[in-house]
Amino acid sequence: MKLTLVVFDGVQALDVAGPLDVFAEANLLLPKKDHYEITLVGEHPGSVVCSSGMEFKVHCDYPNFHSESDLLLVAGGPRVPEYKPDLAFLTWLKERAQRAGRFGAVCNGVFLLAHAGLLAGREITTHWDHAERLAKQFPCANVRPDKIFVRDGNLFTCGGVTAGIDLCLALVAEDWGHELAVKVAKRLIVYIRRDGGQSQYSPYLAVGPDEDSLVAKVLKYVTDHISDALTIEGIADAIGVSRRTFSRAFAKHAHVTPSVFVEQVRIDFARKLLEETDIPLKTVAFRCGFHNATQMRMIFSRQLDTTPKLYRERFRADDAPRVELAVL
Repeated sequence: MKLTLVVFDGVQALDVAGPLDVFAEANLLLPKKDHYEITLVGEHPGSVVCSSGMEFKVHCDYPNFHSESDLLLVAGGPRVPEYKPDLAFLTWLKERAQRAGRFGAVCNGVFLLAHAGLLAGREITTHWDHAERLAKQFPCANVRPDKIFVRDGNLFTCGGVTAGIDLCLALVAEDWGHELAVKVAKRLIVYIRRDGGQSQYSPYLAVGPDEDSLVAKVLKYVTDHISDALTIEGIADAIGVSRRTFSRAFAKHAHVTPSVFVEQVRIDFARKLLEETDIPLKTVAFRCGFHNATQMRMIFSRQLDTTPKLYRERFRADDAPRVELAVL
C-alpha cells in the first residue's frame, strides 16, 4: 500500500513521526507483500527542518513526484494557519489528493487541503486552537472542533499533534482489522481509542483582555457567584441592563447564550478542582453550582465527551492535596 506524507520546513515533528511509527509498527506485523510503502514529499529535495529543529530526509520534492497514492496525508505545523502556499503546490496537491484512494491531514495540515479547494461540503476537524479560525476562513467546510479525528468518505482529518496517531491507528484498523490495530497501539503504549474529545485538553473559555466588555463583566460576576443558582434576570440586574438587551448583546459578543456561558464557567471551575484536588465529586459539583454530581456528570458527558471521574484520573496532578479545601 503506497502512502504519501507531505512535509515542509517548519513542520511539527510529531505530525510526521507519529504516523510513520504507526505504519512502521504495522509493517512489523504484516507480511512483506502487504507493507505500507511510505514516501515523504517536500517542497524541495534533500531534507526539511521541523519546528523543533529536527530534520527529516525527503524522498522527493513535489514537482517531481507523480506516483499514485493509496493514501495521501498532509502534515501540520505551528505556522501553517498563516502560511500562504504557492499556486503550483496547491494545483499539485489537489490533483494528487483527488487521484488518491484516500487523503487527509494531520493537525492543522488541513488548512493546506482547504487552500487547495478540497474541503467544500466536507466534515473535518483540526487542532482545537485553530478550529475557529479554520471555520471562519473556510465556511464551506463543516468543522467539528471537539473530534479527535473525523472521516468523511475518503477524507480523513484529525485534531492536534498526537491525534495523528489516533487517525493512523483507525486507518490500520480499516485496512487490516481491529485486532492488528490493537497490537500496534499496545506496542506504542497508546490507547486504541481515546475517551472524550479535544475539548478536555483545551481552555474552554476565551475572554478578551478588555475588563470593561460585557462578556468580561459577566465572567467576573459569574465567577464571584459560581456556587449560586444563577439566572439571566439576576445577571442582567447585576450588570445594570435589561434582560432583553443583555441576552441580545451577550450572544452577539460571546457567540453563545448566557446560559451556555454560565455552564462553561462551571465546567472550567470543576475542571480546575478535579485537576488540583482530591475532594469528592459531590463537593466539586456543589462548589461549582451544579445541582448535584449527576447533573455535573451529564454536562461533562455532553460538553467534553467524558465523565468527571475519568477527567480526574487523566489530568489530576500527582501532588494534588488529599484534603478538603477551604470554602471558595
